This record gives sequence, structure tokens and C-alpha cells, in this order.
Amino acid sequence: MSYIEFKNVVKEYKMGEVTIKALDKTNFSIEKGELVVIVGPSGAGKTTALNILGGMDSATSGDVIIDNKNITKLKNKEIIKYRREDIGFVFQFYNLVQNLTAIENVELAVQICKKPLNPKEILKKVGLEKRMNNFPSQLSGGEQQRVAIARAIAKNPKLLLCDEPTGALDYKTGKQILQLLQDTCRKEKMTVIIITHNAALTPMADRVIHFKNGTASNIETNENPIPISEIEW
Repeated sequence: MSYIEFKNVVKEYKMGEVTIKALDKTNFSIEKGELVVIVGPSGAGKTTALNILGGMDSATSGDVIIDNKNITKLKNKEIIKYRREDIGFVFQFYNLVQNLTAIENVELAVQICKKPLNPKEILKKVGLEKRMNNFPSQLSGGEQQRVAIARAIAKNPKLLLCDEPTGALDYKTGKQILQLLQDTCRKEKMTVIIITHNAALTPMADRVIHFKNGTASNIETNENPIPISEIEW
């Protein structure tokens, strides 16, 4: 069995008498330590799948098995523990606490974790050794995203989920962030999933999952991923 198994997952939302099917019997698998890019147009179901993997939303039907644990069967307290201990989130907008410094934002996240990493060491790894005591308003967009990534990594999660992590950044800064995520996957042996609408980024991934109309329409594996520094888009 693969590290992640997404099996016949259906997600329906009801709006009055109308039912919208965001995921329609979606299937895919991911191996431990892979860098995965989920690509597809807006409304294809990418974010819905990511939210279900992260325990932020629940499937209407189907099974989601991560590290031999079926998270669709978890009760409320168990899913909270799963989100806290197993998952790291990185979003398009950084969601930092504005009245806390960079180091304090990371320290806050690790207080409730089981086996956290050292916040100062992680901030050094993401290139913010000299910016630890700055507040978010004193940081550039790229630096704020680095804090957000450090916050997620410091939790020492099994799975790092990134929803359009470069969507609010310029090209050069976005490339630096993707390089950081690629390096994190390789050096920390962490399973990383990145959602994007930009198909040009797919060569950087070990596995590419194409979403269309609420399902995984095509899955590709790449034996020789390309460093993001060599990719132009």
C-alpha cells in the first residue's frame, strides 16, 4: 500500500436544492517522501482534495488512507490531533500573527506539537537568520512566506500541504519559495504536496496529478525531477 491512498472519494456540497459535486470518485496514490504537484484549472477540485487530506474538510464518501490510518473514520478529537501533529499547511496568503515576530510565529505553532523541530534552526534553514525578530509588516512578501513555511516545517509534520504558495509573489520570489519546498522535500525526507494552476511547474515533481472536473484525470511519475532553478515559465 502507498503512503497516501485516495480511494473513490466523493465530495458534495448542497446549496438549497442544488448539489454540487466537487470531487467525483477521485483516485490517486502518493509514496512517502515524494514531491507532488496537483495541477488543474480553477474549480477542478484541487483545493477540495487538499483540504480533505489535511483534515480541514470531510469526504462525503470514499476512503483517505495516510500512513495506514483511514482519516475518514476519525472522530472530532482525533481529527484535531491529526491536523496538529501530522500536517503542515502553507497557504497563498501567509496567515501570520501580525503582532508576533517571525520567531514568535514559529514558536507559537510548535507549542502544541509532539516532536517539533527547533524554530531558530528552521528559520536559519529558510534564510531568515537575521530577520527572526522582525514583525510581518517589516518583512517582504517572500520573507513572510518563508516564515509561513518555517512555521509549517517546524511542526515536523508527516505531510506538508501547500495551496498556491507562490500565488501572491512575483516570479523571482516565487521561484525561491518553490526551491525551498523542493529542498525541504529532499533534505528532510518530507512528503510535500503543492497545488498550482501552472502546468509549467510539473517537471519539478516526482509525481504529477492532473485534476479536471472533480477527478484525477491523469497521473504521471517522473524519475528525474528537474531543479526548479532550471525551469522557466
